[in-house]
Amino acid sequence: MRLHAEATMTPRKVANRDEAVRFLNQADVSGLPRATWARQNGIDARSLNLWRVILNRKDRVPSNLRLVELIPHASDSARTGVRVRRGELVVEVDADFDEQALARVLAVVARC
Repeated sequence: MRLHAEATMTPRKVANRDEAVRFLNQADVSGLPRATWARQNGIDARSLNLWRVILNRKDRVPSNLRLVELIPHASDSARTGVRVRRGELVVEVDADFDEQALARVLAVVARC
């Protein structure tokens, strides 16, 4: 049984423990290597393998466990040159921000 019809689709992550168990069983029954089965069924092989590792641990895994993919990005301080705070209001501008425009923004902030 194929989970996704198109092989060109972006593979999806395994959503939870129950789904991981089901997919791992289906991959084992298929006789294919897990990565091949995952690719043919539109499942992210790394996500499936991570679940395999988690499920094979000696300690029990809660049934409501969900894995969340973290995608690193540049920190806010690397993207901004100036941060102005007045109470709860925060104004952040790039280092190359126009000085006259910044002066107008700060004048508005000062009135808040």
